[in-house]
Amino acid sequence: MGNIQEAASLDPVRILIVDDEEDICWAVSGAVRKQGWQPIMATSGEEALASIQQAQPDVVLLDLQLPDIQGEAVIRKINALYPDIVIIVITGYGSTQDAVRMVKSGIYDYLTKPFDHDQIIITMQHALEERKLKQEIKRLRRKAGDTTTALRETMGSSKAVQLLIAQVARVAQTDFTVLITGETGAGKDLVAQAIHASSHRANKPFIAVDCGAIPEALMERELFGHEKGAFTGADRAVPGAAELASCGTLFLDEIGNLPLSMQSKLLRVLEDRRIQRLGGTKSVKADFRVIAATNAGLSEQVERQLFRRDLYHRLTEFTVHVPPLRERREDLPFLVRRILALTNEELGKSVRGLSASAWESLQTYDWPGNVRELRNVLRRGVLLADEGAIDRTHLWSAEQDLDPFDFAPPGEDHLCLHHERCLYKLAFDCTGPKHWNLPLKDAVQQVVSQMERMVLNRVLAETKGNKAEAARLLKIDYKTIHTKLKEYGISNGIPSEVEPPRNGMHS
Repeated sequence: MGNIQEAASLDPVRILIVDDEEDICWAVSGAVRKQGWQPIMATSGEEALASIQQAQPDVVLLDLQLPDIQGEAVIRKINALYPDIVIIVITGYGSTQDAVRMVKSGIYDYLTKPFDHDQIIITMQHALEERKLKQEIKRLRRKAGDTTTALRETMGSSKAVQLLIAQVARVAQTDFTVLITGETGAGKDLVAQAIHASSHRANKPFIAVDCGAIPEALMERELFGHEKGAFTGADRAVPGAAELASCGTLFLDEIGNLPLSMQSKLLRVLEDRRIQRLGGTKSVKADFRVIAATNAGLSEQVERQLFRRDLYHRLTEFTVHVPPLRERREDLPFLVRRILALTNEELGKSVRGLSASAWESLQTYDWPGNVRELRNVLRRGVLLADEGAIDRTHLWSAEQDLDPFDFAPPGEDHLCLHHERCLYKLAFDCTGPKHWNLPLKDAVQQVVSQMERMVLNRVLAETKGNKAEAARLLKIDYKTIHTKLKEYGISNGIPSEVEPPRNGMHS
């Protein structure tokens, strides 16, 4: 009771007492005032509904027998329009059946006259405590749900994304410094924004600095600002990103590109939480959370003395890895649908999906540029497709030589994977410069695995996702193909929006 009274001094608990007997209203009002709550009285159903609309009470103490509207009708309206209001029914015509029916209708409790004022107060106190708990649970679920919804709506719902969402939810409410790792275009900025949006700093600024896009000579003033006269042309004082992010989040994108000379200054700021502008003599205290992102292996840069070890450990209080698109291919159908819908809306077009060859080429490509590259390819496809579905030729630029397939000439009944140019490209992708430290056996195994996955994708496309038919064509048993599909993260079917057309015609 003490907690409720303390809260009441700031924002009084409002109790609406609805009874056509004014003596009862006055008697209950006196008991309510003694608790530090604010009583509101109404003697009819219409008056009660008007009071609810105007005062938004926390609890309604409602008599069922009213002169104008039946109490049950009032309950239905309150539940429909103001579901957070707690309803406690009082009546002189009570029965067990009435009580059961009332509780099922959504009221908190059911009391009969004559009643004890202390009993009513205790009932309202319990109702208020339960209401507060439910509101807090709803708030936490809504906050978690916002993050979940935002990331799922932009990234998909694969197991990899679900793990990512769980990590975001775990660290968001803390003030841990977070390092987000992942390839270019994987969505590190989306994860950073989701962490900020789910934190207690969500209503404060989110300031992003691209450490790879700012010249070294300008980095210090970009991060920490400058005073008037600090350099030629500095005609006024300007705060830096760290000051602008006060009470919010400072997002340092591509932190691996931060010059060594700035790394020591950033470390000092992170430890002291004080900022001194360029050309200034005084430091100011700043409270901000740091989220950093990198597409490079910072631990390797530390070993090569390109990144400070102490700063690295300061940034890695919690690490979140964003998997590349090739490791979550089950998100591909969702991403394709989403990007096509957004691009259709942007361009005022109504492209209906993808042809079989276009969909197949998307499935078998490794997407080194991740979702960003997928978005560019699909936007190009929507732009070039005048009507109907997007074909393979709409997606890939011949000048850029990006098409992962070099299809065999018409009439030749064999997989394009056997084409020398396609095989060479596959081998280079799996054994290129970033894999040169692999033993020959491992490099060959990567090529074999990639080819196996591409063959599975091609045959599944031919059989319209029929795994049993695909297993028959490949001369393997059903259990083996099921295991392979799971191993390579190949989705079992194709969404209707991008379903390959029948008989080779566009959808």
